[in-house]
Amino acid sequence: MTGDILLRAERLSRTFLGPAGEVHACVDVDLTLRAGELLVVRGASGAGKTTLLNLLGGLDTPTAGRVELAGHDLADLGETALAELRHRELGIVFQSFGLLPVLTAAENVEVPLRIAGTDPRERAERVAAALADVGLADHAGQRPDELSGGQQQRVGVARAIVSGPRVLIADEPTGQLDSRTAASVMDLLVGLVHARGLAAVVATHDPLLVARADRVIELHDGRVTTADQPGGGSPAPAGAPGDGPSTRAEARLRRRAAAG
Repeated sequence: MTGDILLRAERLSRTFLGPAGEVHACVDVDLTLRAGELLVVRGASGAGKTTLLNLLGGLDTPTAGRVELAGHDLADLGETALAELRHRELGIVFQSFGLLPVLTAAENVEVPLRIAGTDPRERAERVAAALADVGLADHAGQRPDELSGGQQQRVGVARAIVSGPRVLIADEPTGQLDSRTAASVMDLLVGLVHARGLAAVVATHDPLLVARADRVIELHDGRVTTADQPGGGSPAPAGAPGDGPSTRAEARLRRRAAAG
């Protein structure tokens, strides 16, 4: 079940100046995203998916239009206030994992909390809970080069949720993973959306993730060309690839949400 609107874009546009003239990477995009809703953005390379996600996350400034995150118009916020809002309300998952190689899994997850000045005891509790939620409680002391690609991406997801955001943005989160590992990460993301009531927007080419989205929009040359409701965030079909740790992590998330 979906809830309050947590992310809204109105006539959102972004134009860049290239060698051959203006490039319209995002053109008049309107969208709303509610708590507990998974929105997938798909389109060919160069369609504008990453540009749109950067605008929605306040990582880039639109040429025209507006973005509202958790009730705040991003254009009204100064740099410090925008950074605080992003820390409080937004988690980001990257295709390339984005982990610091010299830090352990736990230390990578802890980075946003250190930046925010969170109390050390609370940091330790939040990091432990986030790693447990992604099924990596036993890997806290390992560095990225000691983890598989799927485990590294789970660390990335744990880092994105450790601050307790209500909005999650993921840019091709399964793009560098094999099909079975991608399915486990996909299960994790869908579980987080439903168990925590997150609003999530994911750019992906993964047909399984597309099928399980609540809504899908297609971009072509920066414009929304189609929008539909394919799967309603449904569970993975029987026999779909996945793994035990992901299933257990999703069950743990649901139990924690039910317990309040």
